[in-house]
Amino acid sequence: MCNRNYFDVIIVGGSYSGLAAAMALGRALRNVLIIDSGTPCNRQTPHSHNFLTQDGKTPAEILAIAKKQLMPYNTVSSINGLVNDVTKVPNGFKTLTDSGDTFRSTKIIFATGLRDLMLPIEGFSECWGISALHCPYCHGYEVRGQTTGILANGESGFQFAGLVSNWTDKVSLFTNGESSLTAQQTSELTDKGIKIIENRLDRLDHTNGYLEAVIFQDGSRSPLKTLYTRPPVVQQCDIPKSLGCALTEEGYIQVNAMQATSIPGVYAAGDNSGRMRTLANAVAQGTTAGMKINNELILNEL
Repeated sequence: MCNRNYFDVIIVGGSYSGLAAAMALGRALRNVLIIDSGTPCNRQTPHSHNFLTQDGKTPAEILAIAKKQLMPYNTVSSINGLVNDVTKVPNGFKTLTDSGDTFRSTKIIFATGLRDLMLPIEGFSECWGISALHCPYCHGYEVRGQTTGILANGESGFQFAGLVSNWTDKVSLFTNGESSLTAQQTSELTDKGIKIIENRLDRLDHTNGYLEAVIFQDGSRSPLKTLYTRPPVVQQCDIPKSLGCALTEEGYIQVNAMQATSIPGVYAAGDNSGRMRTLANAVAQGTTAGMKINNELILNEL
């Protein structure tokens, strides 16, 4: 437990981007506090992929390694907790946690991620991250060649089905109601052997999150091993918005190339500030934010 109440930087969120930022700052001799609630969005995912040196490890394993490697940097502290509020104060920010603790910092990084909104389909939440997936670049190799469904419609369904067909030729596009594909899109997909199924979904038949079939509202079923879809997402934390940070049209925190938000002194890194939801990208953004903040602090100290 940290017994100080003032830091150069407070990092809200202690997953990949937050820990990467902490390492960059710790190596720059900055006093850093990480506040994390311990609920990363990928906690149900069995294995993580496409991250050099860590391919195939569980998300928990990678986090454990990261935390162990941060231990030598004695200027970096962490506490378990939920941040309830951040306010702008002279020369920095005041952060309030759910336990009533108050900390101050010159800069702040939000590495708070996104929350996936589970689709109202029985079995979906149990399969999410296991056999109901969002990204073929993260998981496509492991399910290559399997009987695969795409839950989408219109332009996004057309693009998604075409993308996934790179990993398997057993693809069905579930439009979950009347298809909004154009005639040209329908023709192109069927020419590639992709089935277009307009039946409405009722539930996912699975065992411990591993899909076996999609069950439709008319009682029919379609055997299935993998289902790709992109459910709606919302910010896991609304505090950046309450601070005045601008959001994009899609609801991400708007940042520049150095991960700075529209509010001076406030940075965002990881899933909360962009569509590229990969571990490698989160680490890169966290490192970038940490380095940029240290450069700013140096300039302010001159």
